[in-house]
Amino acid sequence: MTPHHHHHDHPHGHSHGAVHAHGVIDPEITASTRGLWAVKWSFIALIATALLQLIVVFISGSVALLADTIHNIGDATTAIPLAIAFLFARKRPSARFTFGYGRIEDLAGVAIVLTILASAIVAGYESIQRFLHPQDISHLWAVIAASIVGFAGNEGVAIFRLRVGREIQSAALIADGYHARIDGWTSLAVLFGAVGVWLGYPLADPIVGLVITAAIFAIVIQSGKSIFTRMLDGAEPAVIDEIRHVAGHVPEVAEVTEVRARWLGHRLHAEINIAVNPQMTIAQAHAVATEVRHRLLHRLSYLSPVVIHVDPADQSGEAHHRIAEHVHDGLPAHSHG
Repeated sequence: MTPHHHHHDHPHGHSHGAVHAHGVIDPEITASTRGLWAVKWSFIALIATALLQLIVVFISGSVALLADTIHNIGDATTAIPLAIAFLFARKRPSARFTFGYGRIEDLAGVAIVLTILASAIVAGYESIQRFLHPQDISHLWAVIAASIVGFAGNEGVAIFRLRVGREIQSAALIADGYHARIDGWTSLAVLFGAVGVWLGYPLADPIVGLVITAAIFAIVIQSGKSIFTRMLDGAEPAVIDEIRHVAGHVPEVAEVTEVRARWLGHRLHAEINIAVNPQMTIAQAHAVATEVRHRLLHRLSYLSPVVIHVDPADQSGEAHHRIAEHVHDGLPAHSHG
């Protein structure tokens, strides 16, 4: 038998006297609203930082600062696909998209990775050009000040994005947070380039530009791995272990045989096979499945749909659901599952 459970609105009483409900406020809408809020304010902060740096680039001619400014502008524009994704995530599932629109967030993550890659190519090109065609850098004090501003702006945005990203379990927002953090440190690298020029080493500026380019490529690899893992329905082993642990500690559950989970945006979808006493009635087995789901929702706030398949303990696991090889309707011998 396979009880399928959906969002439930009824309150649950507990021994500690608290009464609460799941599904009264859709967690998808709450998380997406929080994500939009984070995207909006981080976009404003990064654009302000980049514009200030751009003014200093025109004054000083620093290619290292130009590389950092280009990267900061690219970082700010990643807010656009993220905002679109969070807006779509608030839409209800439709007859065609029955799982909702969470996958758009993963596509936004791909757009972010490609944007970071493009900024690395542009920054690298400008740094190489400066090696081939050296130019004097003026107003070193302004370059140093702009690099400090760049660090402060990016680190603030990084802390903000990472906190909200972890809160709503958005891989795209977390990747963007780490991106901003690295940007902050590369902004400080501009300071070292300016100091090198001041000490009489003019090539320090394009060298730092190339160092920044290398750092950006490292971000591409790190962020791309995270995003594409989710797009391929990968889930962290620790999450699977946590689901198995919670389900297995419901007293009536004899065994947890299979756990499958995948991310759709910042919501985790899970399917679980549990085994119970074969003497249980359907109503009793349904109650056990409801309790499993209830505990999972408490432990994993980012969990969305949970499909719980209940098996009798003497026939537990998907192996017992396979249909043996057989012949019918003139078809060759075949099996299912």
